[in-house]
Amino acid sequence: MDDSSTPGRSRPAQQAHCNSCSLSTLCLPVSLDLTDIDRLDTIISKSSPLKKGDQLFDQGQPFGSIFAIRAGSVKTYSVTADGDEQITGFYFPGELIGLSGMDSGQYPNAAQVLETTTVCDIPFARLDDLAGELPELRRQIMRTMSREIRDDQQMLLLLSKKTAEQRLATFLIRLSERFRIRGYSRTRFRLSMSRNEIANYLGLAIETVSRLFTRFQKGGLIQVEGKEIDILDLQQLYLQSGECPSLRQAP
Repeated sequence: MDDSSTPGRSRPAQQAHCNSCSLSTLCLPVSLDLTDIDRLDTIISKSSPLKKGDQLFDQGQPFGSIFAIRAGSVKTYSVTADGDEQITGFYFPGELIGLSGMDSGQYPNAAQVLETTTVCDIPFARLDDLAGELPELRRQIMRTMSREIRDDQQMLLLLSKKTAEQRLATFLIRLSERFRIRGYSRTRFRLSMSRNEIANYLGLAIETVSRLFTRFQKGGLIQVEGKEIDILDLQQLYLQSGECPSLRQAP
């Protein structure tokens, strides 16, 4: 059966070459030598460009692969028994998605493309076999899972303890840091998600998010033009968020 016709699966296009990928240091342990990277290359396929709204995988779909985002962005979300959508995360280039399906053998949430996106499709069974032979690769997988647990815990804190203003400020700061790690500007970037999606993720009303964006802009913290955002006063944004710059901000 042709995988390209299977819902929720990326379509393989060309072989992804990890040793020439600018994001490889984010996805892979730096200690892998070229021979080991070539072995990893053999199990990875690169998707054709996925369009906004395409499903990477569906909630409840059998777990088979994890995905490394090469370009673009993806959101994950769960659908409640009442049919409501709750966004659980946003993912950007160099980040892995789908690891949460390992335990039950099913993806516990869905993943949808936010803009034109390409991913590396990594069959988990083959990755697991290879990781058994490459201890550093296995450690990298464990580090990625650890980050997901940490991020989930921080999200619980964000939703339970912080005000609406602190939630949005923290959201922008964490995006800034993730873009910095990927070699992009930490103060000027594009929001691929809608205001409604930001509100859903932060547990706020869309009107509240729109009002806070306006307040931050009038206060000189940010400048917004469409989906483009400039952070004008990063230190003040940290103060608004209640975050500690010394723990997150690079020198």
